[in-house]
Amino acid sequence: MTALQSDEVDVPSAKKWHKRAIQGALLILAVIVTITAGEWAARRETARQTDSIHRILDLQVLALRGKIGQYTNIPYTAAQHSDVQALLQHPTAERVQRVDLYLQEVSRRVGADALYVLDENGLTLAASNWNSRTSFVGQNYDFRPYFKDAIAGANGFFYAIGATTGEPGLFMSTPVRVAGKPVGVVAIKVGLQEVEESWRKTETPVLLTDERGIIFLSSLFSWTYKATRTLSPTELSWILDHVQYGSNAVFPHMPWEIQHNSGEPGFVSTGAFEEVPHEYLTLSEPLTDFGWTLTVLSDTAPVKHARWGAWATTLLFLLAITSAALYWIQRERAIRQQRSLRKRLEVRVNERTAELQEAHAFRKAMGDSLLVGMRARDLDGRIIYINPAFSDITGYGPGELIGRLPPYPYWHPDNMEKHWLENEAALTGRAELTGFESRIRHQNGSDVYTMVYTAPLIDGSGNHSGWMSSVVDITAQKAAEEQARVHIAKMQRSSRLASMGEMASTLAHELSQPLMALVSYSGAADAYAERGHIELLRETLHEISSQTQRAAEIVSRTRGFVKQHTPGFADCVVNELVTNMLALLRPEIRQQKGRIVTQLTEGLPTIKADKILLEQVVLNLVFNALQAMQDKFPADKVVRIGTGLHEGMIYIRVSDNGPGISPEVAANLFEPFFTTKPEGLGLGLNICRTTVEAHRGRLVFENGANGGAVFTVYLAVPT
Repeated sequence: MTALQSDEVDVPSAKKWHKRAIQGALLILAVIVTITAGEWAARRETARQTDSIHRILDLQVLALRGKIGQYTNIPYTAAQHSDVQALLQHPTAERVQRVDLYLQEVSRRVGADALYVLDENGLTLAASNWNSRTSFVGQNYDFRPYFKDAIAGANGFFYAIGATTGEPGLFMSTPVRVAGKPVGVVAIKVGLQEVEESWRKTETPVLLTDERGIIFLSSLFSWTYKATRTLSPTELSWILDHVQYGSNAVFPHMPWEIQHNSGEPGFVSTGAFEEVPHEYLTLSEPLTDFGWTLTVLSDTAPVKHARWGAWATTLLFLLAITSAALYWIQRERAIRQQRSLRKRLEVRVNERTAELQEAHAFRKAMGDSLLVGMRARDLDGRIIYINPAFSDITGYGPGELIGRLPPYPYWHPDNMEKHWLENEAALTGRAELTGFESRIRHQNGSDVYTMVYTAPLIDGSGNHSGWMSSVVDITAQKAAEEQARVHIAKMQRSSRLASMGEMASTLAHELSQPLMALVSYSGAADAYAERGHIELLRETLHEISSQTQRAAEIVSRTRGFVKQHTPGFADCVVNELVTNMLALLRPEIRQQKGRIVTQLTEGLPTIKADKILLEQVVLNLVFNALQAMQDKFPADKVVRIGTGLHEGMIYIRVSDNGPGISPEVAANLFEPFFTTKPEGLGLGLNICRTTVEAHRGRLVFENGANGGAVFTVYLAVPT
């Protein structure tokens, strides 16, 4: 009886143990499946983020190279200029001034911070910012590496904080060679603040480090001028000797830990210098030709969210299976649980779908929002992508261009040979980094002028898969330049017309002398012929030929003056006339280092006048005022222009700070061919007075009370 009871007790215990073993095994299996699913989801999210970082990295590298490429050839071009070479061989004040103005114009056009010339000792002789408070002129930069490299015969490339301005920038230099020997250096400074500002608008941190691991550009301000590794004493000494980063003498090590897994991106864990510590996924692109490294970081929070989401989804799935197994035992309860689980799964799926749709829409919006046309082609030249801006420029939509091989429908029929050469250069990697100008034909038949910049297209595996081009519409700019050129040409032709009108009044006087001489000599020749005086006849005929040639020369001097007519008299606003004239004279004002002060009275009546001729009158008066102050310091070169109403007449008054005009000169001031200038014709003021009188007005001169000359144009107001 005892033995039987023992067997009855052992059987339930064995079953209970077996049941618990099965439950334990299922629990372990569930844990393994859950962990595996979480790691798979984390790896997938990591791969997605890695692909996104690759695209951002490629885009930033393209933008950075494009920015630098715009200025690469500027120092070399300036170094070939004859004035620059002459200045370095024989410096004079006149050559310094010419080179200053040349560098200023080039720097303005390309948008550089500064363009300057250094002699073989590192002393700056001329600079584009010669007239600014922080001018480089007179500064010595022989301690800068870019100067040492260039004077040794190589091109210089150096990023640093400016020793004069205190502003950071990229310095590029090239040697100036005379007879093959470097005699000086041309350097350009380019600010990269625009690149840094664009980084700060992105959600992903971006940083640029030099060859010593110092962060000199970053989307996070707190990271700038920190080191990603410990600097050696030699490296720190080199930085301080060359004053690379200005007053920064200490470069704190970034408080982060970097973990690299084989075949995968690195992970960076930040330290206490951020308010909330982060873990980032990071990818870097070495820019070997610059000695820099571009790094893009992405917060790994989405990876953690993906892992937790996978764990939750897997556990829910296992719970669903468990619920199905217990269906017959707890049918009603299982149904309620399944409904609850289904709802939660649907919410999670909808959220995930919305996130994916938002990410896709964001990437598409980035391409659609660009004002610059973007065109991607494969290695054979087949178009594989265009953005809306490119469609607007060419007039062709994606359905008409995607898949097309050259020749493209927007190629201009008059420039087909040029298009083929540019296409071959782009597909073989020989396209200029600074871009090239291309004229294309819009679908509506109009001509469009563009600037095209091409760079390699790299896929997610790092392979070269094609070419990406950015296309900028410069048609409006070209039209504005042409309009300005035509307007200046009209002004010049109008000036010649006015000159001809005045010269006509003196032409009769000039021709009367040779004509009277011809009459006299012809009578004498007739008499010598009758008397047989051959020698005297020959001399007389020679004089007749000379007088004829003199008359022909007088006529020839006036022949080229009249080519076109001015528009004639029309309604004219005096203040607008003065404003237009100043716009035309702006380059001359800058060259003369002068300053214009205007005092224009508002609400003046409209007059009937030939606008072009009156503009020429005011332009001549202002130009004469600038020339009268050539010996003045730039701060004293002030031309004052005023308009107003006096005794029923509108006046335009031009005054200067020059030496004034003596009574002897003033007496003949408006006489034709009277001039005090070595190269003058003596017609300028005479033509001005004639033009004003033709408008029922008068031109008056007087010396100013405080010195200088004052010319006033009085014009009648229509009744």
